[in-house]
Order: sequence, then structure tokens, then C-alpha cells
Amino acid sequence: MFTILIPFLLFTAGVAFISWWYTRKTELTHSSIGYFLGGRNLSAILITASLLLTNLSTEHLVGLNGSAYAFGMEVMAWETLAALALVLMAVYFLPRYLKMGLVTITEFLELRYDKQTRVICSGLFLLLYITTLLPIVLYTGAISLESIFNVSENLNIDKFTAMIMMVVGIGILGSLYAILGGLKAVAISDLINGIGLIIGGSLIPILAFYKIGDGSFTTGVHTVFEAVPDRFNAVGESTSDVPFSVIFTGMFIPQIFYWTMNQSIIQRAFAAKNLAEGQKGVLLTAFFKIFIPFIVVVPGIIAFYYFKNSLNDPDYAYPELVKAVLPTSAIGIFAAIVVGAILSTFNGALNSASTLFSIDIYKGYIKQDASETEIVKFGKKSGTIMAIVSMIIAPFISMAGKGLYIILQEFSSIFNMPIFAIIIAGLLLPKVSAKAAKIGLIFGTILYLFSKFGLDAMGIHIHFLHRLAVAFFVTIITLIIASKYYPRKNNFIIQDTGAINVENWKYLKPACIFIAILTILVFVLLSPLGIIPKQ
Repeated sequence: MFTILIPFLLFTAGVAFISWWYTRKTELTHSSIGYFLGGRNLSAILITASLLLTNLSTEHLVGLNGSAYAFGMEVMAWETLAALALVLMAVYFLPRYLKMGLVTITEFLELRYDKQTRVICSGLFLLLYITTLLPIVLYTGAISLESIFNVSENLNIDKFTAMIMMVVGIGILGSLYAILGGLKAVAISDLINGIGLIIGGSLIPILAFYKIGDGSFTTGVHTVFEAVPDRFNAVGESTSDVPFSVIFTGMFIPQIFYWTMNQSIIQRAFAAKNLAEGQKGVLLTAFFKIFIPFIVVVPGIIAFYYFKNSLNDPDYAYPELVKAVLPTSAIGIFAAIVVGAILSTFNGALNSASTLFSIDIYKGYIKQDASETEIVKFGKKSGTIMAIVSMIIAPFISMAGKGLYIILQEFSSIFNMPIFAIIIAGLLLPKVSAKAAKIGLIFGTILYLFSKFGLDAMGIHIHFLHRLAVAFFVTIITLIIASKYYPRKNNFIIQDTGAINVENWKYLKPACIFIAILTILVFVLLSPLGIIPKQ
């Protein structure tokens, strides 16, 4: 036990110390731009690390590997297709956002529509973070630690009590980064943990293949592939978790929303020192996302073979595989890396939630003349409250059933789709009005909820991504029709605030083309057209 625990504590403490050391003398926590955007001075490397680690956490390591254990390679679409969404971010969305000098995505909604629309969407974002994202990150992190450290057994307590203890511990540690250090501390810790996650995460499937192949990596790969070739097929059937058809319907909505509009993600790009640096960071992230399935999907397939489909809960596939293939001396360090991934997503989302609460609600409505110091102080207080609420919710997620990653995606869409619709309309349809946007938010939410619960009650079962696509297009049509009755007085034009240099990176086009081609090639390779035998 101590051979696992001591390396775990040393690595975790080391990351915390380095993050404190590099931010201890800065004044970044005394202004809103410094606290929430790291002084708008992040380099491409820091942006990439922060984007990857804010995105990758135990809902991927545990949840997505669990889905891969249950269904196979088809779930890689959630990761690989993100590369195309990031290309759109670099080419279209980021230049416009930085030109406007945004701190939050909801600022755009006020510029494009009105203040009420901004506050409504801020509320939806905050609900998403507090009730879904933050609790699921804490819960899946607790699953990993329970599996690795056997906390309930070693402390002679029941699993639910152990879950509460771990959720609180992770929540407090993550809160300290986000609340005390701001985005700069988050980004530095992300860089260290990101290196650890890429190296450590890659080692798990490599060591597993070596073990299965009795010391030969290629023999291990061949053995697993020959035993379960259908599990490596990225083209999902119509009855699967991710049918291939959803790639052409609703998959684009959560992908584009998450990588171009989700505050906890785009806040890292907003913090770029200039547009070119931001584009490099975003596209480097896209390159890594193409190959991330090796860390968050392939281990689930290996676990399916290794444990002979004997696990009762697929969400335990990854942590059980880690224990099976890692030497005891390395488990503690890997557990620290996993905790780093948990912390980075948790503290990143918490920092973004604090940003929305402080700037949109506190300064926007509660105290409009608030000073910079007051805004930051309120951000820390609101972050503390939101962290506590998410810690209270997290242990009860076990009651939601299995398939955590899909639960996260489907529940998030209640909030995401209506916001996605009005942002897309705001950018592409200059005549859509503020009243139409509010109608669209209400109608879109009700429509999606009906498509989920109403259709299910009638015995009509359609994949949620198909339903999401229909709800989105109907919401867009609603926005256009409503704008005919409540027209906008003048067309919206993006104004350049001069906040930073918005000159494009000179290699933007070739980099985007390369990433798009590489993404398509990966799908072709892992299909009946490539190495997968036809059924």
C-alpha cells in the first residue's frame, strides 16, 4: 500500500509546488483579466496542454474506455472528430472571438443580442457545470482511486462512504488551484499533468499488449486483434452506441459546441497572447485528439479481451486494467497522473464557472460598479460555493446507471443545443433578433426534452444524436420565423477592439488541410475499407 501511496503523494505535491512557484510573484490574481485569462499571455504550448487536460479526465479514461469495453472502437468518434471541430475553431470562430476581445462566450451574446440573453445563457452554463460536468468528473475520479487504492477495504468502510471521502478530497484539492491561483496556475499544472497523462496513458495499452504477447508488443496486438477484430471497427452499426450515421447528423453539435463555444474550453484560447499563438495551440490540440483514442478507447478493447467480458460494470474496465498491467511501484505515480487529469478538468471548469458568475451575474446585475479586486474576490467565493455543491451531488451519480460518458453527453445537450443554435444564428444570420433568440432558447430546450422523454414514453426510441440534429434544425427555423415577427433593427457587425494582434498564423491553411486528411485516413483505416475484416 505504501509503495503506491508515497509516490502518489510526492508527485501530487510536486505539481502543486511548481504551480505555486511560477505564480507566486505575479499580480495575475488581482485583476479579472489576470485571474480569468492568465493576463492574456498564454503560449501555444500552454494552451494545448490546458485544452487537452481540461478536456481529458476520468470521464474519458473511465467513461469512454468503459464504452469501448462495451461497444468497441466506434466510440472513438467522440475524440477523433474533435479534430475537425478544432479546425473550425482555428479558422472561423477564434479570429472573431479575439477580434471582439471576449473574456466569456456570453459576452458575444450580449453584443449580438442583449443583456438578458447573456444572463440566461450564463445560467444554463452554470447549471451544466454544477449539476453535470463537475460532479461526473469527481465521481469517475473516485471510481479510479477506489479501484487503485481499495480505499473502502483498507479503511474498513462501505464503498459509498469511501466515495464521499475521495470526492471531497479531490474537490478540495482542485478548488485550491482554481480559486487561489486562477487560470495561470491551472495552465501550469495542466502542462505538467499533460505530459504525465500522455506518457502514462500511452504506457497502459503498450504494457498490456506486451503482457498479452508474453514480452512481444506486436504479438500482443496481433493476439487481441485476431481474437476480437470486430471491436476495432470504427464504423458502428445502427443498433450500436455510436452508429456511423450519427457522424453525419447530430455528432457535429456537441463537437462544435464543446470546442468552439464551451466556456471551460475556449477560455484557454481566449488567453492567447495573439491570434497566431492561439491558432497554433488549437491546431496542435487537434493533432493530439486524432490519436487520443489510443489512450481512452484502445485500453477498453484490451480490457474486453483480457477480462473475457467478465466485468459487471464497464466503467471499472480501465482502472482494473491499470492494476493488472502496471508494476506496483508505478501504480502510485500513475494514480497521481490520473488525479492530475481529474484536477485539471475540475479546476478548469470551476475557473470558467467562476468567470461566468463573476462577470456576467455579479458585475452585470448585482454590482455593476464593482472594482477589479471585488470581481476577483467574488469569483473566489462563488467558486467555493459551486465546488461544495458539486461535491454534494457527485456521490449520488452512481444511481444514474452505467455508461457515464453517454449520460454526460445526453444530459449536457439539454443546455448545449439551444445555446449552440443561437450562437450559430448570431454569427451566420445577421437578421436574427434578441426576442427571437429568447424564443429559440425556450422552444429549443422544450423540444429537446420532449424528444427525450416524450418519445420514450410513446415507445419511440431514436438515438439521441439523431434527435439532437432534428431539434437543432427546428430551433434554427424557429429563430428565422420569430425574427420575421420581431425583426432586428440593424444587422450585427463584429467590431475590432484591438485587444490583441489578430493576424492569422502563416501556416494556418496547410495545417488545417493536413489535420482534416489525417482524420479521414484514421477512419478509413479502422473500417472494412482498411484493416477491419468485412462481416
